[in-house]
Amino acid sequence: MELKLGLPKGSLQESTFRLFKKAGFNISANERSYYPGIDDPELDGMLIRAQEMSRYVEEGVLDVGITGNDWILDNHSDVVAVADLVYSKQTLTPCRWVLAVPNDSPFNKAEDLDGKRIATELIHVTEDYFAAKGVQAEIEFSWGATEVKPPVLADAIVEITETGSSLRANKLRIIDTVLQVKNQLIANRSAWEDPWKRQKIENIAMLLKGALMAEGKVGLKMNVEQKNVPLVMEILDSLKNPTVSQLSDPDWVALEVITDERVVRDLIPRLKRAGAQGIVEYPLNKVIY
Repeated sequence: MELKLGLPKGSLQESTFRLFKKAGFNISANERSYYPGIDDPELDGMLIRAQEMSRYVEEGVLDVGITGNDWILDNHSDVVAVADLVYSKQTLTPCRWVLAVPNDSPFNKAEDLDGKRIATELIHVTEDYFAAKGVQAEIEFSWGATEVKPPVLADAIVEITETGSSLRANKLRIIDTVLQVKNQLIANRSAWEDPWKRQKIENIAMLLKGALMAEGKVGLKMNVEQKNVPLVMEILDSLKNPTVSQLSDPDWVALEVITDERVVRDLIPRLKRAGAQGIVEYPLNKVIY
């Protein structure tokens, strides 16, 4: 039996492949092919634009796929949201759809745009956003290069951003957030009811979440003489309780802990001065609680 897996084609493709690799799945794709190879005979992969993913999962063309909640909402897709996967093209920070206007524009809030033209790819979500505020704006579909449209072709735009740099480069300022984006592993409802497929999907979700949990974290292990354990433990007090193992020498123990990589450069010198020896830092692929 095979599980039909949809992977996002485009800006999220490489970061998704890296995430799957950390989760234990090696994916390879020819530049011109939409059918990537996966080193799991139970997975049949297909590259699909994120904008269309939820439709194909809902229709059963795919059993499971990864896309953003933005496109699920915009397509009004009826799918099972299996897991939230917080990552984006460049970072682990979620993207967001924002309402942006030219820097010298008189508009400062959504209500100022009544009767104005808004360009966006996210048509239905944008319509719902303005309707909820009682604003009657003209929502126009944009085929791309949305940032260049104001002020000549549109009064404002609703565009996705990760860092805001592209908006700033095009002399635009953000006046509101329309939607916070979270990538999701979604499943077809019939596939979710199939015991074998459901277990396979849940296994994938567990491994992907474990890979994301491990991002930015490292493991530390060290040997500590018994007399120095209280001082070392005081330094590690802000972390989760470290694992303590007795060594063959009764006067020594081994300590092991998981911590944020960004604090290690300050932590290791303090541990060394407190009496820790043989300190080893190692990367993590997955952390599963």
